[in-house]
Amino acid sequence: MNSMKSPTIPTARTAGDVDASETALAAAAAAAALVPSTVPLVAVSANHRDIPAGSTALVASFVGSPSAEIVLVADAVIADVLEASAAAGDAIDLSDALRPAMEAAAAVLGAGVLEAARLEPVEQVVGPDTQVVTLQQGGESVAWFALRIRASKASAPAGVVPSPRTNMRMLYDVEMTLTAEIGRTRLPVRQVLDLAPGAVLELDRTAGSPADVMVNGRLIARGEVVVVDEAYGIRVTEIVSGSESGL
Repeated sequence: MNSMKSPTIPTARTAGDVDASETALAAAAAAAALVPSTVPLVAVSANHRDIPAGSTALVASFVGSPSAEIVLVADAVIADVLEASAAAGDAIDLSDALRPAMEAAAAVLGAGVLEAARLEPVEQVVGPDTQVVTLQQGGESVAWFALRIRASKASAPAGVVPSPRTNMRMLYDVEMTLTAEIGRTRLPVRQVLDLAPGAVLELDRTAGSPADVMVNGRLIARGEVVVVDEAYGIRVTEIVSGSESGL
């Protein structure tokens, strides 16, 4: 006797559902590009029931407009990278390895603060209200991304459109981490694991170039490095426009 699977019955989707789904797919694609996998990952829309039961998820809260929970289940796909780092005596934990991917996903949501990541059972953070995307290699699902956008606690009166400055007031007392960056370089994982004291890394800046001041991975200003009471500081020389910073 042949067994037949019940057909999937499509459900009506509101405009909000479509927007959330598209946002999740864009955020997943941004995250996939920075997951340290040896093979590129492709983001494909999925269902929350598709994620294997018992999986452990890396979860980070994003505080912004909108606010959301960003979820990654990718321990299996980066297992080789974690093992290689441990064998080299410079072990990288799951949170550190996936932090750039989480930050890339958060950048798609806009301005805000990405909190430290935590590990939770996937059943506790992914449900029917969560947008889920599978990350595939050669058509096979090897990792999962999920986005749960939190509803706004207060809405504007009918016919009143809140200004961006009004929306940002809720964030005025939130502390943000500013990072000064003097330059960047790209290295394969093999060379990163081979780094030793005394190694010299050539950056993409010339001597004397201004340092970048970053917030949550976004460029907001440039300045020169100074010393204040035996501590390094940055004297801001330029505020970067929104079009250049991506804000």
